[in-house]
Amino acid sequence: MQQQSLADSFNAAIEGFVYVFKSQRNMRLHFLIGLLAVLLGILLNFTYIEVMVLCLTIAFVLFAEMFNTAIEYTVDLVSQEYHPLARIVKDIGAGAVLLSAITAVVIGYILFASKAGIRIEDNILKIRESSWHITFIILILILVVVVLSKLYLRRGTPLRGGMPSGHTAIAFSIWTIISLLYPNSLVILLVFILAILVARSRVSFKIHSLMEVFIGALVGVSITVFIFQFLRK
Repeated sequence: MQQQSLADSFNAAIEGFVYVFKSQRNMRLHFLIGLLAVLLGILLNFTYIEVMVLCLTIAFVLFAEMFNTAIEYTVDLVSQEYHPLARIVKDIGAGAVLLSAITAVVIGYILFASKAGIRIEDNILKIRESSWHITFIILILILVVVVLSKLYLRRGTPLRGGMPSGHTAIAFSIWTIISLLYPNSLVILLVFILAILVARSRVSFKIHSLMEVFIGALVGVSITVFIFQFLRK
C-alpha cells in the first residue's frame, strides 16, 4: 500500500470530519453547542486554563461522536445482516457518546456556574430545601438503579421488561413523594390507585411478572423514603 504524503493525510482527516459533520445530526448539534460554549466562555473572560478545559471537553465529545460513527459504518460493512454482537458493538459506541456528553454537561456547569457567581455549596443547600429538586433527584436515582439492576441481572432491556419494573418503581415513587409532601388522604388514595393501575398494566401486557412489579414498587418506595430522610434531616 502506497504511503500517503503529509498533505494527503491532512486532506483525508479533514474530509472525514466534514463527512461526519454533514451526515450526522448529533455531530452538528454537538459542534454548535461547543462553539457557543467557547464564545460564551470568551465573553465571560475565562482564564487560559478554563478555556483549555472547555475545549478539551468539547473535543472529547466530538471525538466520541466520530468514533461511534466509524464503528457503525465498520459494523455495517462487515455484516449486512442483523447480529446480536453487531448491535452490542453499536450500543457500546452510543454509550461512549452518552458518557462523554454527560461529562461535558457536568464540566460546563462547573465552569459557567463559577463565572456566574453561583457556588455549588449554595445549590446543595437549595436542593435540601426544595421539594422539586429532591423529587427530580429521586426519579433520576430510581432510573439509574433500575437500569443497572437490569444490566446486572441480564433480564429485559434497560427501558423494557426485566427485574425490576421501572414504570412501577416510578409510579410508586411518585405516590410516596406525594404522601410525604401533601398529607391529603384523598389525593394519596387517588395516586395510589393510579400506581396500582400502572403496575397491573405491566403484568396484564406480560411485560413484567408479578414479582418484578412487586420489587419495582419496593424499590420506588424505599429509595424515595431514604432520600427524603437523608436530605431533609
